[in-house]
Amino acid sequence: MQSQDYYIPAAAMGAALTFKVPSLVRSWRDPLLRAVCALLAMAGLVFFFAAPSTIAEVNRLTGIPNFSAPLVYSLLSAFSASCLVLIVNWRGGPAEQTRRVSRRWIIAYSLEVVVIVVLFALGSTPVERLRDLDTYYANTPFIREMIVLYLVALTVAGVSMNVMCWRWALQVRGWLRTGLLIIVLGYLFNLAYLVTKFTAVFARWGGHDLDFLSSDVAPSLASWGAQISAVGFCLPLVCQRFADSWSTWSTYRRLEPLWRTLRAVAPRQDRSVHISWWSSAELRLTQRESDIHDAMLGLYPYFDTHVRTRAYEAAVAAGRAGALADAEADAAMVTAAVRARAADPLGKIINSAGTSGSTPPEGPRDLVRMSVFLRQSPVVTAARGPASARSESDSHERTR
Repeated sequence: MQSQDYYIPAAAMGAALTFKVPSLVRSWRDPLLRAVCALLAMAGLVFFFAAPSTIAEVNRLTGIPNFSAPLVYSLLSAFSASCLVLIVNWRGGPAEQTRRVSRRWIIAYSLEVVVIVVLFALGSTPVERLRDLDTYYANTPFIREMIVLYLVALTVAGVSMNVMCWRWALQVRGWLRTGLLIIVLGYLFNLAYLVTKFTAVFARWGGHDLDFLSSDVAPSLASWGAQISAVGFCLPLVCQRFADSWSTWSTYRRLEPLWRTLRAVAPRQDRSVHISWWSSAELRLTQRESDIHDAMLGLYPYFDTHVRTRAYEAAVAAGRAGALADAEADAAMVTAAVRARAADPLGKIINSAGTSGSTPPEGPRDLVRMSVFLRQSPVVTAARGPASARSESDSHERTR
């Protein structure tokens, strides 16, 4: 692999991390978000510092031959720990247990990094090796142990990730399961990378030369594994975000009939403030729901439970039940109240003893059902007709 083969995925990880930074700043206490950002950062650093040209430059700047070796090994270990911590936090569970398991992984791999540095300091690597250090120094005291240590640590992480992700994938469905299976596939590439590394090192111990496995085959396997795993980590999060946005926009659009009906009778000063075109779907939905609730409060004196009762009975007779019948009856009552309010521009009607009010329905789901019924319910259509007009006339007579 050439240096650009390392820099391209490093740049991709950096771009993804940059995209996540604003969310991290807003929600620094979110352990899952911190774990995602740590993984992206570690993956980008591994690719950047593992590039042959970066290895040579780091060695030159430090003046220590092969200084990049413990640096890259440490970054690989940190990346492995970040993957394990992300899975632990992603899966969730009791907060204290999640923190305890995360701390154990972090402490274990931190100690491993310290040992790697100590072993490198104790060993001797006078000849700079940009691609084949693992096999060139496979028989060198202390360096041999350092190489085996980092490979064993990566193996533990790879096996643990595959076991955890596979078990979790059997318990879930949808995009989460797909993402977990992709992570398993990515870590199979990583395990293949480790097999080639171990094979090349063991061959050196036996006096054979299979260095091409370590210097040519293994890096490609590692690159594919890391990129596939990154897709597995990101896919469920991106798809969930898309699904949430789609649901929010869908709710926003479905509330439009109810919003427009109530907006027609809302006082001008009570109408919502202007929202910029770049505002989020969540903010737009919140504003629309607020407008609807405020308008309903203004219509409260015009709500007639007699209208609602008749509408509810008609809805039940038409085959509605439970929450659907309630929402259809509420929609009919709102329609009658809007007519009554439009016929009383001076606001003289009050909630008298003969006209009991009904509390506006709470919750986006009820509002959505009401909005749908406003557009396509014959019961609501009937509430707009002569019967509704007679109800309004009766209300005027009772108020007098």
